[in-house]
Amino acid sequence: MGFLSNLFKKKFETVSPSKAKELQAAGALLIDVRESHEYRSGHAAGARHIALSSLPNRLRDVPKERQILVICQSGARSARAAGFLADQGYSVINVAGGTSSWRSAGLPIS
Repeated sequence: MGFLSNLFKKKFETVSPSKAKELQAAGALLIDVRESHEYRSGHAAGARHIALSSLPNRLRDVPKERQILVICQSGARSARAAGFLADQGYSVINVAGGTSSWRSAGLPIS
């Protein structure tokens, strides 16, 4: 039973955009994993851009000593990024609903 529960254990947490904003204010690093053109069209204020496709080659830009939040457009790509970062030993949280939900919650967009 222990093996199966570990096999299907979630590697990361998912939080609301409002909770993510609180964590960001407390020092967590928010990373937007969308493509460059998506990021330029509007992103969560304070988010650093590292596209999902370049994340494996940019791990040096992701500090292990900080809590990491990942966001995309709707939550799917950021969930993949969160799983990857968790596998690399990062403390990572996915932002539910992505930038769409961030914007809908009235949180700041740059």
